Amino acid sequence: MADSFAAQTIESIRRALTARFEAAGIDSAALEARILTGTVLGLDLTGLIAQGLQQLGEDDAARLDALAQRRLAGEPLARILGTKEFWGLPLKLSADTLVPRADTETVVEAALGVLRAEGRMQEPLRIADLGTGSGAILLALLTELSAAAGVGTDLSAAALDTARANARSAGLAARAQFLVSDYADGLSGPFDLIVSNPPYIRSADIPMLAPEVRDHDPHLALDGGLDGLDAYHRIAPQAAALLADGGLLVLEIGQGQGGAVSRLVTAAGLTVMGSVRADLAGIGRAVVAGKTALGKPD
Repeated sequence: MADSFAAQTIESIRRALTARFEAAGIDSAALEARILTGTVLGLDLTGLIAQGLQQLGEDDAARLDALAQRRLAGEPLARILGTKEFWGLPLKLSADTLVPRADTETVVEAALGVLRAEGRMQEPLRIADLGTGSGAILLALLTELSAAAGVGTDLSAAALDTARANARSAGLAARAQFLVSDYADGLSGPFDLIVSNPPYIRSADIPMLAPEVRDHDPHLALDGGLDGLDAYHRIAPQAAALLADGGLLVLEIGQGQGGAVSRLVTAAGLTVMGSVRADLAGIGRAVVAGKTALGKPD
């Protein structure tokens, strides 16, 4: 492919790469072709259009070919680029972190929706993000809650190194701490908000996931056990013990898990607040629960 790229114009290369991506069944083929071409050349869309008739040199052609081959082999674009935007934040990724997905923004929206309705957006809230990975959820919340501080936990020290780097890049390092921990083990309450996007894929379903996920996301962050609910069995009682009265728990869930997860948090002594929050595709994606006085439902 590199030979065909060399000495071709930028515009013709974008079209050829788009066609190859479409033939491979890649969604948003034109967008991904533009992003990869722009990454190699250091050009945004305006620059690509303005220089569309310029020819690509051999070195740039070789670089673009290498990136294109990785994408055609199933590696997600975000992993090729090493970054992914989440809640407007450009987050660095590593082999030890999930690629943050737009679905997970449902957790952030759900938490902020309750806090806003309760008039608590300006309070000095204490937040815990269990299984933080790249730090996406915690950092998104801290950008919106200017008086809040939080801690992110993860079993992977390497993932936490990535999260710390993201906190520094976002200017949030002073309000975000990160700790190697199995969910909330070792944390001391009380917390005003606990959030988590834990592993929730059934073990038997992992081989059937899309290659971009199955072959590139860390299985530690995917495998939810036999029924996909292992993490919730751990997190629900931990959250009930660590939340302050009036505190919130917001959990990302997999499709069809709303009822089971709601029952687990209720059994732990928390009160489910409203229906399961849906993502942009209409799929139930987040369960919200609160801790009332004495930790018992009204």
